[in-house]
Amino acid sequence: MNDLSTSDVEFVAMQAVYKALESLDDDARSRVVEYITRRLEIATTAPRSQRRAGHGGDEEMEEVAQDAAEVSAPKFESLAELFDATKPRTNAERALVAGYWLQICKGAESFDGFSANQGLKHLGHGVGNITNAIDSLKAQKPALALQLKKSGTSRQARKTYKVTHAGIMAVEAMIAGRSA
Repeated sequence: MNDLSTSDVEFVAMQAVYKALESLDDDARSRVVEYITRRLEIATTAPRSQRRAGHGGDEEMEEVAQDAAEVSAPKFESLAELFDATKPRTNAERALVAGYWLQICKGAESFDGFSANQGLKHLGHGVGNITNAIDSLKAQKPALALQLKKSGTSRQARKTYKVTHAGIMAVEAMIAGRSA
């Protein structure tokens, strides 16, 4: 028997939903999704205003997974509330929570280490080297964060990151009181 984690089961469900909807036109997709959300009494939020064009591929599956996480993600009014709910223990967990706050709670497409650390510093939990903390998230399998780009050529150049679906699931496990 295959022993799948909750995040694996959810991702498989997202893939099945995606495959079922991808061949339908936009109106049909909307009707199906609306019916299912009503039938299963799923609380929803407005979809992202900007979508990437195209069909299929790993990037689009990641976006579908992230959209689903955003719809079901608990909402926090401040980073302080999220930080209190997650109780991060390590610098990497602190960086992940701050990235989640910026990307999921605040609705940004991505985040930079400077902004994440600024939020943590305001709480009194700044990370000495935010880049190292995020690098440890990138090194995990599956990666909890990805580097999207680097602006500049120096070591101090601004880097832009994205919390992955696995990272979102890890923070939500922390919120639920489970180990990430």
